[in-house]
Amino acid sequence: MAGILGIEGLSTAQVQEELRRGGRFVVFEYCVSFFVTTTRRSSDVYFVRAGQGTFGLSLGYTLLSLLLGWWGLPWGFVYTPLVLATNLLGGRDVTAMVVPSLLAPRYDPRLGC
Repeated sequence: MAGILGIEGLSTAQVQEELRRGGRFVVFEYCVSFFVTTTRRSSDVYFVRAGQGTFGLSLGYTLLSLLLGWWGLPWGFVYTPLVLATNLLGGRDVTAMVVPSLLAPRYDPRLGC
């Protein structure tokens, strides 16, 4: 479960229970522009527990986009509002992509399987 922020110290069973209660995996987006070059990227994956808000998690990405997203022509004016909307609406839900890999059997080199 490495590489996913917010699941530190949780077992797979605990994550599954949180998912049943409404938890989800999300990514936030950000946009950075330099004159005619605009880059739109996604954050690392975050685990959002049931009932947990995402505003605080998305704040840095949103502020970065507000400050640096607009400056590229024409894509800064296209991507920045899309990124802001995604973040302010709770991020992009990637639960369906993350859960299968989370539940997949892991290879243990100590056991040879």
